[in-house]
Amino acid sequence: MVMDVLMSRLELVVAVGDRRTLLRDPVALAPTPGGPDRVGACSPAAEAQGVQPGTPLAEALARCPQLVLVPPDPVAVDRSWEALLVALEGIGAAPEPLAPGEACFEIAGLRRLYRGLDGVIAAVRRAVGWPGLRIGLGPVRFTAQAAARRAGPRRAAQIHGQTDLAPLPVELLLCHHRTDRLPAPMRRLGLTTLGDLVRIGRGPLGERFGVSGTIAHDLATGQDTPLTPRTPSSELRERFELPESLSGQLLDRILGMLLDRLLARPEREGRTLRTVVLEATLVEGGTWRTRVVLREATADRERLHLALAPHLTQLSAPAQTLAVFAETFGGPPSHALPLLQDDEERRKARLREGLRQVSAGSGDHALLRVIDVDPASRLPERRMALTPRET
Repeated sequence: MVMDVLMSRLELVVAVGDRRTLLRDPVALAPTPGGPDRVGACSPAAEAQGVQPGTPLAEALARCPQLVLVPPDPVAVDRSWEALLVALEGIGAAPEPLAPGEACFEIAGLRRLYRGLDGVIAAVRRAVGWPGLRIGLGPVRFTAQAAARRAGPRRAAQIHGQTDLAPLPVELLLCHHRTDRLPAPMRRLGLTTLGDLVRIGRGPLGERFGVSGTIAHDLATGQDTPLTPRTPSSELRERFELPESLSGQLLDRILGMLLDRLLARPEREGRTLRTVVLEATLVEGGTWRTRVVLREATADRERLHLALAPHLTQLSAPAQTLAVFAETFGGPPSHALPLLQDDEERRKARLREGLRQVSAGSGDHALLRVIDVDPASRLPERRMALTPRET
């Protein structure tokens, strides 16, 4: 059985900090500097007045003139979320992080350790200590997520399978990154519940929505992929206090110095870096954070600098501190060359990697392929159709 723990509005609660009384009023996260002009997580009072996460800022202020905007603090959110994951690992869980504030893990071994399901729930609540924590249970990840969204702050909920999922709304597909774009078009087609997806069938959904449609049908029938628990990350971070009135060229040099320190740390153990995070504390308040996934894991200082330096231009205000954090690692660097160079196979491998990157960055519908539908039709538009390409 899978347990889903949901800490709602984590980003907003962390950004508010000690001013918890603000959450009783209409409050929302301000737009991210350099990002879309839309509000983030909202308090219940703001949602009651029609302000939802993702609402354009002008529309949110028009609907709720007394709305209080709080600057986001992504660095503090990242640290708080890491501390919560470590707390779950401290009771013996192997969590799979789904998003900041939500994680899933198997509880089969924990039930024996804590003498039953009630003991596991009590241990999770003690470890997390989050007000309004919601706990859901189910045989797979998606059913546990659906149950958590039906649970109350003091009582866990459980969903057993397809029968319990059938009456639930299609908006639950927002939980899965491959189906989060489907609820709106499905609503326009008259599909309002997960049971409607089951009745239509896997084939028609795949023809209309591609791979995302087949995944949505699998989720509606209570099927999901196995959990992939995270590998506990080691603290590999370098931080520097910046002087006042720092120019772009000096900021670039400080980034190079931080990379030199990071690569020289003995904790790296000769591993290459796959994902690197840049963090900054802004002078005007708030924080800034960007995550850079490298095309190839590397420990080369020049390549890392070329990948990270352009992101410094995204700083919307002078920075007080700058930090570099190694989030995920690759294997040790390999300098071996293949005995025989197959140019054709290498070209295909690079093409497949490029397609995967385009799909990851722009979504399933960024890559399309042409399939024959009715080649004998007299109407050209009926002879072929476009469908998402699997990478």
